[in-house]
Amino acid sequence: MNKIKDRAYSDDSSTPKKGMKNEDHGGSKGSKIAFIFFVLVAVALLSFFLFKFWQQKKREEQYARLLKLFEEDDELELEPGQRD
Repeated sequence: MNKIKDRAYSDDSSTPKKGMKNEDHGGSKGSKIAFIFFVLVAVALLSFFLFKFWQQKKREEQYARLLKLFEEDDELELEPGQRD
């Protein structure tokens, strides 16, 4: 009975045989690390540019509100005296 169990384990093709290399079918470890590094750099750059774009839009909105505020102040000053 032990011989049958031993044969089942020894014929297991999922374990590498002696002298055979364990090959990684997805590429080398270094290329995976390089790919992950480039993806992280791309995400960081995209985040940076989106943040800068958001800041610029926010700054433009604040400037537009400031101009609108001064325009309203000018209109209020002209109404009572109607002097220009």
